[in-house]
Amino acid sequence: MKGADWELDFYSRPILESDGRKRWELLVTSSPGGQNDPTPFRFAKVCPSGEVNSLWLTDALREAIATATTEEQEAPLRLRCWRSSMRTMVQRAASELGLEVIASRRTYALLDWLQQREREIYPQEDGFMAGPLAPPPAPIPTPPVPLPEAVQGDAWSWASLPAGLLRDANDWPMGFSGLVPLPDGIPDDAPIPGLRLFSSTRALAVAGWLGGLEPVQMTVEGRQLLLEAGQDDRWLVSDLDERSTEDITTALELSRNTMRGLQFIAVQTSPDEQSFAGFWMLRDIPMA
Repeated sequence: MKGADWELDFYSRPILESDGRKRWELLVTSSPGGQNDPTPFRFAKVCPSGEVNSLWLTDALREAIATATTEEQEAPLRLRCWRSSMRTMVQRAASELGLEVIASRRTYALLDWLQQREREIYPQEDGFMAGPLAPPPAPIPTPPVPLPEAVQGDAWSWASLPAGLLRDANDWPMGFSGLVPLPDGIPDDAPIPGLRLFSSTRALAVAGWLGGLEPVQMTVEGRQLLLEAGQDDRWLVSDLDERSTEDITTALELSRNTMRGLQFIAVQTSPDEQSFAGFWMLRDIPMA
């Protein structure tokens, strides 16, 4: 059965309603599949402060699906939810509609849209809470654990690809993939950093397992290269020597500061192979 992946956020916004409570809002957007995807489906609906529950969310998602059908957009099969505090409510609503929920931070389109609304939409609303807000409690990072054996290849290397090449990634031969559109304003010669994993005999299996981890972004802590994945998973990719630590940290910081945090992970049988068993574009993007 054909269907889309939707990214969902059901949460309060920095706006006080007339009853003195924060506004709650549902945002839904379809996940783009790459550079040449059509305009994504988007749906927004304000929730009355006294109705923040799975019943309201179920009805709102049913309305979103009907709207997508009217607009000749694909209905969802899966929902990606990145806020752990809302996961149970989202799962209850989704189960009523026969939808799968994936706990994942691969919600780049949603986060971009949310940031745009925080800059341009919410400040224009009555009751907007201007000025710095008290930040939510910082989550305690999950201790990193070694990558599952099924995802470990024979070797790995650090690399970069010019952004111009990634614009054509939809046309590359690959088994598993997770592509996203390149954000506007990134020059074709910008070096996008990434990880290449090699497995001479199990590349396709490695790629399949890696996709199931929902890879989000790579970071360096101390002298370790980590992969952030899922909702709060952190995987140890490799220990690093001093030179590699410096080079990879510099590359990731450059991407974060000038290339909207773009990264990639590729899985291949060998360094000379022209096709990919798997290829994922990642982004280091702040969680709202």
